[in-house]
Amino acid sequence: MVKKASKKSVEEPLKLFYIFYNQERWDNWLKTLSESSFEADPKSDELPEGFRMLDNFSVDITVSVLKIVRLYQNKRYTFEESVDKLSEVETIVMSAAPAGELGEIIEILQLPKLVLFASCRVYLAGGYDKDIKALVKKGRTEIEKDMELALETAANIGASVIDGASCCSKYVKDDLEQTTLFDEWLIECERMHEAIASLKNFDEGVGDED
Repeated sequence: MVKKASKKSVEEPLKLFYIFYNQERWDNWLKTLSESSFEADPKSDELPEGFRMLDNFSVDITVSVLKIVRLYQNKRYTFEESVDKLSEVETIVMSAAPAGELGEIIEILQLPKLVLFASCRVYLAGGYDKDIKALVKKGRTEIEKDMELALETAANIGASVIDGASCCSKYVKDDLEQTTLFDEWLIECERMHEAIASLKNFDEGVGDED
């Protein structure tokens, strides 16, 4: 008679199948960007290829990071494992940007990701403020005086979004000349909201979910 495998013995090996951000993936994106044109075509209303690639690059990072949180929510990863995986990806994404024009573009990408990683940590730790309207007002005041404090406030918003709250397009200023880094973080929180929706069926089967 064949002994039935325990649920634990079946679930544990699944962790090995989930491959998140690695250095090769990051380097491939950098290569793609370096070969893309950021020059506008006067005959077209579309964004230059480089900016479209940059947007795809940004989405790829956000989705990949939130997969770690999703696996924590589904009890595939412990708190400690989730924090470790998060740190591994953060080290790659927030590494020193390459020299030259490409580096300036990568730095533009990295600034919004500060709130992505901070939000995930706050969510995993728990005990965050969920009053988004009040947090937005608070963050707008803080960003001019203390960037770290404003990031902490934005991370509470992001944690609430991970937890299911709807945010944050209605809070983003329409006037680009008046937008701040805090607005960039709100846009990233909105992107997190979209990414979470796309991961609704993630982790339903074995294998890498790229």
